[in-house]
Amino acid sequence: MCWDISLHTDIELVKNSYPKIRDERKKKEYNYDYFENVQAITFPEYPIIMKDKGGEGIALLEMEWGVLPTYIQDQKLQDDRRRSMVNARSERILDDKKSFWYRLRNQRCLIPVSGTYEHRKISGWKKKVPYYIAEKDRDIFYLPGLYQWHETLDKDGVIEKVGSFGMLTRAANDVMSKIHNDGPNKHRMPLFLPEDLEKLWLSDNLSEDDMHAIFHFEIDPKDLLFHPVYTLRGYPNRPDDKHRYEPFDWEGLPPLGNDKPVDNTLF
Repeated sequence: MCWDISLHTDIELVKNSYPKIRDERKKKEYNYDYFENVQAITFPEYPIIMKDKGGEGIALLEMEWGVLPTYIQDQKLQDDRRRSMVNARSERILDDKKSFWYRLRNQRCLIPVSGTYEHRKISGWKKKVPYYIAEKDRDIFYLPGLYQWHETLDKDGVIEKVGSFGMLTRAANDVMSKIHNDGPNKHRMPLFLPEDLEKLWLSDNLSEDDMHAIFHFEIDPKDLLFHPVYTLRGYPNRPDDKHRYEPFDWEGLPPLGNDKPVDNTLF
């Protein structure tokens, strides 16, 4: 699963890509230190580009990462299920017409990011090695997602409309399968798209054939930038005081495709 994303470039760049977008954000200024590593585990609010259902407009606004399964009433069971709805397997959206994701197929969004993170398992090491991954030559790019609205009561008992979203994933390409090499959802990656398919995802006239074409797009590894970074879990301070997305030299880290350490160093 993709649980970590990064936004360390100005969100205002979205308006260069989508000049007619409505800015409906509750916050106009962001703490980009926090956005260097946004982790889905807490269902954080994050700015996305939402296509109006049945309409032509698009809006930039915050939604919670992790679609809320409103069909589950028990809070603990709902949270447990929600963690599995941070991502949506693109190949299942149209093929399983009874699925929750199929019902949301026309509620499409884009998730602006500077990059994403994924963790690599090294044999004998206690900690996995996180990698930063981005599309080459793009300061900001957009990952496709699906969203929904639900109603909740705020602390004053007033009904509030809250949005939540899930990120689309697909089978990993050669490089990403070597990075995301462990866990129950290993060999998966975000559905990285070129600019034309990003815009097509928000198109009014998107057909199921168009969706299939998008879902089957596999980014060429040469179009990705990737490097190891310092530990992310727990938000520790880096010993070199660099940004979370900057390269970090892990002693003994073997090249991709070889998961045995170069020496006997254990982490």
